[in-house]
Amino acid sequence: MLKRWRLRPSDCHAGVAPFNYQSGSSVRGRPGVSQHARKRLKSLFHLGAMAAIRARGELQDYYQPVRRCGKVKEGKNKMLVLNAVRNKLIHRVYAVVARGEKYDKSYVSPLA
Repeated sequence: MLKRWRLRPSDCHAGVAPFNYQSGSSVRGRPGVSQHARKRLKSLFHLGAMAAIRARGELQDYYQPVRRCGKVKEGKNKMLVLNAVRNKLIHRVYAVVARGEKYDKSYVSPLA
């Protein structure tokens, strides 16, 4: 069953995949996330992302506005970066479930 579980539909299911608002050739406004997501799943990933940016680690370094290298420091919208953190969490959950192993913080991809 996991081989059939693709990442993009699961991102949509959790409400983190961005969509453009457009009709034909007109593009109205900036992209936003789908409102047709499972609210409970979306809120759980939101709470997980909030905890991840408060705890020490690479996701905090990715988000932090006070550090030199954070995305918010670069001028990105805070909710846009938080949505990216939620998406990173979904990708990590998918990888752990697909491999059937426990999460390892110090995991290095064999491709790297």
